[in-house]
Amino acid sequence: MSRNQAISVVGLTRHDGAGAGALVDDALAVEEPMEIRVGGRSVAVVMRTPGHDRELAAGFLVTEGILRRREEVLDMVYCAMKREGGPASHEAGYGEVRENVLDVLLAPGVAVDWSRLTRNVFTSSSCGICSKASIEAVRGQFPAITETWKPTRAVLATLPERLRVAQAGFAATGGLHASGLFAWGGELIVAREDVGRHNALDKVVGHEFFAGRWPLGGRILLVSGRVSFEIMQKALAAGVPWVAAISAPTSAAVEFARASGQGLVGFLRGERMNVYAGTLAE
Repeated sequence: MSRNQAISVVGLTRHDGAGAGALVDDALAVEEPMEIRVGGRSVAVVMRTPGHDRELAAGFLVTEGILRRREEVLDMVYCAMKREGGPASHEAGYGEVRENVLDVLLAPGVAVDWSRLTRNVFTSSSCGICSKASIEAVRGQFPAITETWKPTRAVLATLPERLRVAQAGFAATGGLHASGLFAWGGELIVAREDVGRHNALDKVVGHEFFAGRWPLGGRILLVSGRVSFEIMQKALAAGVPWVAAISAPTSAAVEFARASGQGLVGFLRGERMNVYAGTLAE
């Protein structure tokens, strides 16, 4: 992610104690809308931090059950501005390209089951699954984890620091969530940041989708904040067997993990951790 895309510098007045305020610059995390389309049809509008947009769109569509294989995606293109009195177009030179509207072009013959979408069209940077009907749809859409691989406490204890080192955006702004995907031995495969915790995870999923490393068995997902139901759902859709978090899980996340055969670790702080689902290797 480019620092120019992810970070905006603004002027402000900083007060410290009883003295007069000082005029300083501060770095903020950028939050902008992006519309995801599939074959010209609007699927969702997400509030995200610009950067790795194609990964975000792919990860979103994978975890919604719309995409399954890399070969299903022909291309992803930013849409051109509609000229007055004329139709929108993807053609080069047709108006100004809007990098907040991304159209996913599917390969010939790929059919889309629109009923698999589990969320509202608009998605804020902090929203989750929106209804009981959506929750039931998610639970029935992806198979439970069956692999028996288990991580060790020693490996888990090393992950937070390895993710922290990759969080350049957070270091500059203090305002970005992160998701990191790790190999079974603790090696960092990919890390992504975003103002939305589920967007950061979608970017990780999209990265691996495009790399052809799919599904994500034998991997550990670490998220920088809390673990919600939606985070567990997305991990299950990607085939991730173990999820760990620096902060707490919700009750729905724990229930979902136990029902789906996923391992779930919360409050991962060095050697200290809570295991809410699954068992660790010795």
